[in-house]
Amino acid sequence: MASKRVARLNEQLKRELSELIRTQVRDPRVGVVTVTAVEMASDLGSARVFVRIIGDEAEFKETLAGLEAAAPFLRGLLGRILHIRRIPELRFREDRSMEHARRIEQLLSEVDVPEEETVEVDAETPPESSE
Repeated sequence: MASKRVARLNEQLKRELSELIRTQVRDPRVGVVTVTAVEMASDLGSARVFVRIIGDEAEFKETLAGLEAAAPFLRGLLGRILHIRRIPELRFREDRSMEHARRIEQLLSEVDVPEEETVEVDAETPPESSE
């Protein structure tokens, strides 16, 4: 039962954080951020927030620093919205799932897949009936 609760809280945190980052965070370092997932610890004391950020490595580091600085502010806002006893400590991380998917796709495209043998059907021969 606890795992269902944690999964529900993960989804709720993901929705709420996406909205709060978009509307409430005024730090100029924080640009366009997409919250892709939240993984809360089983004791509900901390949560890893996975984000995707458009831009180069320097912009990513700057945005991540802005999010880390805004984490206490976001926790305060979450405390007013969520009805849980303890708001988890937020730790922002880069979501690398797209990079992993591209790598797997690249490896699969490099694999030599043999072509299936095609069976030629004579157009004049009718198919056999199974009477």
